[in-house]
Amino acid sequence: MDSVLEKFRQRIHVATIEQKPLCIQGSGSKNWYGQDPLGEFFDTREYSGIIAYEPTELVITARCGTPLAEVTAALDQQHQMFAFEPPHFGVGATIGGVVAAGLSGPRRATAGAMRDFVLGASLMDGHGAVLNFGGQVMKNVAGYDVSRLLAGSMGCLGIILDVSIKVLPKPRAETTLAFALSESDAIRRMNTWAGQALPISASAWQVGRLMLRLSGAEAAVRAAKQKLGGEEVADARIYWAAIREQQHDFFAQDEEHGLWRLSLPSTTPALRLNGKTLIEWGGAQRWLFSDEKAQTIRDLVNHVGGHVTLFRGGDRTSNIFTPLSLPIKKIHHHLKKSFDPAGIFNPGRMYSDL
Repeated sequence: MDSVLEKFRQRIHVATIEQKPLCIQGSGSKNWYGQDPLGEFFDTREYSGIIAYEPTELVITARCGTPLAEVTAALDQQHQMFAFEPPHFGVGATIGGVVAAGLSGPRRATAGAMRDFVLGASLMDGHGAVLNFGGQVMKNVAGYDVSRLLAGSMGCLGIILDVSIKVLPKPRAETTLAFALSESDAIRRMNTWAGQALPISASAWQVGRLMLRLSGAEAAVRAAKQKLGGEEVADARIYWAAIREQQHDFFAQDEEHGLWRLSLPSTTPALRLNGKTLIEWGGAQRWLFSDEKAQTIRDLVNHVGGHVTLFRGGDRTSNIFTPLSLPIKKIHHHLKKSFDPAGIFNPGRMYSDL
């Protein structure tokens, strides 16, 4: 793979001299996320392959261009998984794209976010140098934990070459229960149950129906099911996969006004916004199709202590992500300048001035 790295290095060198931005991506399965991609296409898929996988150590290391499906298949053979349930959003999704996008699926509220599972990474910066961060064990470090900063960085800091990610065993038992509840009652129930010793691994509410997934030891799942009641759902794996990949009927709506992703304190009451809502993560993540003005949505979400992203569709000429405060913006600019002094990596993909 040294020849591939040298090719990457030469591309960076030429782009720096000619001041031509590079659009870093794998299969492009998440090209719609963030601001529109700019620059010359830089395909990372040539740098592919699982470097190391130690099931007993619960860690896998793979190169950026490795298909997510390939990594998942290797984990399946050992009855292990990425606990944060990363969405593919396309058959060609790569492990580098998983980290760069930083997105997590239905299990995130109880298992943790994507960045919580990144143990180490290597990055090629704007000088063509290969920088290594973290390792293959969980440990604390002084200063920035750069390997985790790469999660959700949208390729703005450099080329993520490889990553080491913590994995977990799959649960021995799993079932999904359905409850007929209003939005306010569902939010209240989810927060009440979150404070109890229940093996909840996912939740989703939409149009008067709350779906609750239980995962863990057979005895724990059985006891929780008896305590909670509800209607057991058949083919629940199909349902949760549809939620994760946004193939559920809810997400098939007209995106003229955009799909908003709201991150809120889980106890936040139902928001007074026009549109249709799907609630996940115990009330902390809410998907919204709405014809409300962008500023109206942002002001209301900010008022309740949350933040909002225009996830798909809508008017993408203004901010996609929540505007940064001045201190955080300074940190972002400092990191960008340190890793990408020429500003050639995915410019403007997160914010127009980065």
